[in-house]
Amino acid sequence: MWVSPSIVKWTILAAALEAAVTGLVLFVWPPLFAWLVFGAEFSNAGDALGGLTAIVLLALVLATWPSTAKTPNQLSSVRTLLIYNLLAAIYLVYVGLGGKLTGILLWPATALHAIFALLLGAAWFSTREIQEEDFSI
Repeated sequence: MWVSPSIVKWTILAAALEAAVTGLVLFVWPPLFAWLVFGAEFSNAGDALGGLTAIVLLALVLATWPSTAKTPNQLSSVRTLLIYNLLAAIYLVYVGLGGKLTGILLWPATALHAIFALLLGAAWFSTREIQEEDFSI
């Protein structure tokens, strides 16, 4: 195992907190999020979609929040947050390279999602190894 269980737990917590903060900003003040990340305004439909996205992100946080018990849910949380952060990083790179929607936080947000994807990828492999050892005969 190359990533300790405590690092896995803290990585899950940090990635979940990032999603929670993003969801809260999208829910409370979508125009701020639009300006900071995309350097543009949302349309009315974009504001509505931002609210729906906020609800989805908050549900993601609840589904992946670290538990105090050692359960198989940790692997599920790592996998879910890994997929979310990997796809978010790829999509933000795509948006940024298009050059039309680039706010001051676009590239830092892209880097943050990429870092979480790398950390969660390492955690996923480590967590899988632990669970395979637990279930081996």
